[in-house]
Amino acid sequence: MGGGQLARMTHEAGIPLGVKFKLLSDSPQDSAAQVVSDVVIGDYRDLDTLREFARGCDVITFDHEHVPTEHLRALEADGIPVRPGPDALVHAQDKGVMRARLDAIGAPSPRHRIVADPADAAAFAAETGGFPIILKTVRGGYDGKGVWFVRSEDEARDPFLAGVPVLAEEKVDFVRELAANIVRSPHGQAVAYPVVESRQVDGVCDTVIAPAPDLSAELAGQAQELALRIAKELGVVGHLAVELFETRDGRILVNELAMRPHNSGHWTQDGAVTSQFANHVRAVLDLPLGDPRPRAPWTVMCNVLGGDYPDMYQPYLHCMARDPQLKIHMYGKDVKPGRKVGHVNTYGDDLDDVLDRARHAAGYLRGTIVE
Repeated sequence: MGGGQLARMTHEAGIPLGVKFKLLSDSPQDSAAQVVSDVVIGDYRDLDTLREFARGCDVITFDHEHVPTEHLRALEADGIPVRPGPDALVHAQDKGVMRARLDAIGAPSPRHRIVADPADAAAFAAETGGFPIILKTVRGGYDGKGVWFVRSEDEARDPFLAGVPVLAEEKVDFVRELAANIVRSPHGQAVAYPVVESRQVDGVCDTVIAPAPDLSAELAGQAQELALRIAKELGVVGHLAVELFETRDGRILVNELAMRPHNSGHWTQDGAVTSQFANHVRAVLDLPLGDPRPRAPWTVMCNVLGGDYPDMYQPYLHCMARDPQLKIHMYGKDVKPGRKVGHVNTYGDDLDDVLDRARHAAGYLRGTIVE
């Protein structure tokens, strides 16, 4: 369910296994709809559409978290395996539910609570050391949308206009953002990828470095163990990304959860023995999971964002000639400013060189670098 680039790359990972995919997509122009042969165009919010789509499927999985939870429970009641199941997926759909469950299992999180209005948000700020604070709508946010950096009670008004509950979180004093990616199968087998550093620009993932530079083995192990424990406690089947803050005082705190292949794991396509997409396919089909270990000391992923330069293909000549080891992954999307239209992966023994190659290629494809 879902026709974006995550579905497109998951389909690609299933081809060598002979797995046949059926896709529920919003439109025939969606990224995955361009490459999957069996495409149903329909609204994932309509239960009758979902039931008709699910007929004949062995298992359902997702490239986004937005399918209504009650619809997924109805599919399960119809006997259709849904992976991850609705009881797990709701923790990626609803940030309030996620925070409550993480508290219950003792997972480290920023201080937080649901707030009723701007005055209540100001009261929360006073409880946690004052403004600024972070406000999030509990459902629907993605790539920085639905998230506000709030410096005063007056600035706290916009989040409440959406008409959904609002979660307030303390502004964490963090050194950097990390991500722990794991994959878990229905019978409990699980694998953990190296913990990565994720660098954001304007709320959107820009660069991922695998493994995270200068991260102690102790903290990396804590992050992997935490992600594995969350997956087990929540009953996750498939890929789980646990986005983390590394604080200045040496702790890790859970920021977000995603129960699908994730941008912080795109590096695994070329940098790991088994990619996140291939392991997600294996997990939802309950096949033995593949080796998550890296192929090279360093792998860097840079997102290619749309800019004012619509020709993404002429630059291939420069990028491929300059770096024959470069891996380019484009999503078949129309180019729009700020839109994720692809990514590049580089790998090697020297981190500075690998970073430079990835940034140059992503910038050249976007048109911000012209030489």
